[in-house]
Amino acid sequence: LPQRLASLAATAREETWQSRQQLQAQQQEVARLQEELSRARQDGERWASALQRAQREALERDAMRGAEQARQQELIRDMKERLLELLREKDALWQKTEGIDTPMPSPAPRDTGLCSRCHKDFRLLSRRYNCSRLCQGKVCHACSTDVGKQGRCCLICYQQRHPQAT
Repeated sequence: LPQRLASLAATAREETWQSRQQLQAQQQEVARLQEELSRARQDGERWASALQRAQREALERDAMRGAEQARQQELIRDMKERLLELLREKDALWQKTEGIDTPMPSPAPRDTGLCSRCHKDFRLLSRRYNCSRLCQGKVCHACSTDVGKQGRCCLICYQQRHPQAT
């Protein structure tokens, strides 16, 4: 019996030693996990802080965009009003100048071989006439009119001289 008790005591000591070893290993694991938990909480706090900062910045950007959009809409409204004013002014000026506007004869082209109005070549059957009025251009028979002793002149100069003829 004393041997058996000694054997049981040795087994109990061995089991106790193994239990202590396991306990120490588990305590170390718990310490490591607590350290990881602490780091995870710190990371979580940093991420939460970064998220809050990003949300604040997003709200500020939205507010700035809203203000900019309001300014742009106001600018568009002002531009539309100005456009309407300019259109009214244009219409008023057009109505004032409607009777005044008469076409001026265009200058004769440099090439004297062409009619200054229709730009056709002068040929044997298409005679060249010098306009005896404002433009002094060279015109063909079709683009000119007879003004008696004064010769012929282009139709535009004739219409300017005699507006009732149109």
